[in-house]
Amino acid sequence: MWHAVDATGRVMTSRLADRPVNPASVIKVATTLWALETLGPTHRFTTRFELHGSFDERSGTLDGDLVVRGGADPDFQVENAFLVARRLNRFGVREVTGRLRVDAEFWIGWEGGSARKERSAARRRELMATRLRRALDPHRWDPATRDLFAEFEARHAGAALSPGSVVVRGGIGGPTDVTPGRVASVEHRSNPLVVTLKRFNAYSNNDIERLGDSLGSPVELAAFLGPRVKGSGPALRIETLSGLGSNRLTSRQIVRLFDDLRSTARRLDTRVQDLLPIAGCDPGTLEKFPRLTEIQAGELVAKTGTLGSTDGGVSALAGFGRGPQGPVTFCVVAPRSGSRLNRARADQESWLLELLSPDGLPRRTSCGEPVVFSDDQASLRTIDFRRKPGA
Repeated sequence: MWHAVDATGRVMTSRLADRPVNPASVIKVATTLWALETLGPTHRFTTRFELHGSFDERSGTLDGDLVVRGGADPDFQVENAFLVARRLNRFGVREVTGRLRVDAEFWIGWEGGSARKERSAARRRELMATRLRRALDPHRWDPATRDLFAEFEARHAGAALSPGSVVVRGGIGGPTDVTPGRVASVEHRSNPLVVTLKRFNAYSNNDIERLGDSLGSPVELAAFLGPRVKGSGPALRIETLSGLGSNRLTSRQIVRLFDDLRSTARRLDTRVQDLLPIAGCDPGTLEKFPRLTEIQAGELVAKTGTLGSTDGGVSALAGFGRGPQGPVTFCVVAPRSGSRLNRARADQESWLLELLSPDGLPRRTSCGEPVVFSDDQASLRTIDFRRKPGA
């Protein structure tokens, strides 16, 4: 089933466009639109690493706890912890005698969305604290973390960086609201939201669901989205912010969603190319459609959706292209295709190439800003609470 319109909204081609279908990870585009409208493209998530207790500058020892107050940053990774460790070292901290305590809005590393997330809030906090403690202390690094640091070092101008090191002696766990006085705080500010959204969409990462802590529930996303895309079509259903589960939209509604995203992006002084992957330019799931990268490099901006078994499996592809007569917004979905995903994708490629390039001529444009790592545009600052205002 499919639906495509030109720049004026005229229907170019359509088949079963009002039949509800599981759009899989195309739902991430709805979450992207919601985040843009609610938080704005320049929003940054702030995570605070607070030093509580007494600090001996000569030995670099904090006699107390390291308390982490998460800011619901959906993309805080081990590389970001490397930055924090180096900043704590610059302040002078090398060792913490007490415990590492994290709250419920701090996450580090990937979880895999609702399908894999630890259900117990206490065990989830323990997992995140364990990951952070290991990332801060090179003596605890496993081979994968050492490899991450080598890549981190190479990306930062190829400089030979010494790893930051903060040793937490007292273990992990405990409440974050019962602690002695603060000595200092290192504030980590994430990449801008627009950069984070493109990372999630390029790789179709299901941990985009973490944005729900800042935005709301799937029911609230459906309430936000319904008036914008429904028209006279059937009611939509949204179970998750990532596309996992049995969600329902029609091809026509998906096209309206993409057109709404484009107009919203323009109003907020950004572009869909800054939010979604570009065929032939960006890494990620669009690479599963190799013919599109050959013919439409730089001109096709799209989001994929794939489920292997839910609702019989599905392959979805929707976005923006340019045909002989100008811009095109499209959606093509192959339902019940879980057992033949490669064939479904090949059919979708053929359909789209015929729609956009019936003459077969390649049209190449330059790529936009690349997909970056979680630490590339992050920033940090240190607040010393021992200093009097104006000192």
